[in-house]
Amino acid sequence: MANDDPRPLTLRDVSEASGVSEMTVSRVLRNRGDVSQSTREKVLEAAKSLGYVPNKIAGALASQRVNLVAVIIPSLSNMVFPEVMTGISRVLEETDLQPVVGVTDYLPEKEERVLYEMLSWRPSGVIIAGLEHSDASRAMLKASGIPVVEIMDTDGTPVDCAVGISHRRAGREMAKAILKQGYEKIGFMGTKMPLDHRARKRFEGFTEALAKAGIEITDQEFYSGGSALAKGREMTEKMLEREPELDFLYYSNDMIAAGGLLYLLDNGIEIPGQVGLAGFNGVELLDGLPRKLATMDACRTEIGTKAAQIIAGRVDDPKAAFDPIIELTPTISYGDTLRRR
Repeated sequence: MANDDPRPLTLRDVSEASGVSEMTVSRVLRNRGDVSQSTREKVLEAAKSLGYVPNKIAGALASQRVNLVAVIIPSLSNMVFPEVMTGISRVLEETDLQPVVGVTDYLPEKEERVLYEMLSWRPSGVIIAGLEHSDASRAMLKASGIPVVEIMDTDGTPVDCAVGISHRRAGREMAKAILKQGYEKIGFMGTKMPLDHRARKRFEGFTEALAKAGIEITDQEFYSGGSALAKGREMTEKMLEREPELDFLYYSNDMIAAGGLLYLLDNGIEIPGQVGLAGFNGVELLDGLPRKLATMDACRTEIGTKAAQIIAGRVDDPKAAFDPIIELTPTISYGDTLRRR
């Protein structure tokens, strides 16, 4: 059972939970000494259920903390997260704190490993993407005794604080904008949908708003890989072959949307009259496309800035008060691919 006490856990806590001595707990966690397999399993299970992470710098620093902020994100290749890191870095460079990045590849089990290793160095705070975590990761975050800010999403209950946007609301707002312009036969394409909870929530909000207007998604396709122009072209071609009457294509991110845009242009399809399309994220790198893509800004830099401000403020004053959820408001850019009438 996870620990609800905000103080950092100690060997004594694990000792009491497992019913063995602190010395035995220490030997198990350091993989030292002669300890029976049953005792080892008992200790490891107790440590995991409590969310206990061994302190690799115990005794080395009187403060038991280092001036590092663990920043845990799902991807470095996704252009979304460098902008988040820019916001974080701009704030922390004015303090003694330094961000250290861990990457999870959207995998819960990898997030556990990354979080375990980072917390073992006793950072001063954690900034972690998303609100969905495994039970073990959530226990470690709760038991860490340090400020934790979950970023990018506000559709859920944070461990400590959350800064981001409501992806369900973002999906609903895009659906309303599309319907307002008279589009009715709509296809959706998304990447990493089983693992990217934020993309899934946008899709849920999108389909919910369509349903209220009496419209169902005409076709949909999900791809478990990353975001790429080539994949966007491929998915768009296949979808239009299946459903040539589609008049709008909504993509889970700008990169695959850009691939779709290039496919439509190459095939002489009129945009946005014959087929409209929109992505998500407002990636500036794509401003050089032949047509400006309709999209929605996800407030990435501002999210990083506010998350770092919370960490820095709480490190400076542990009693400093911050709103548990800071929800930012993204805006729709109609570009050249979503008609306005």
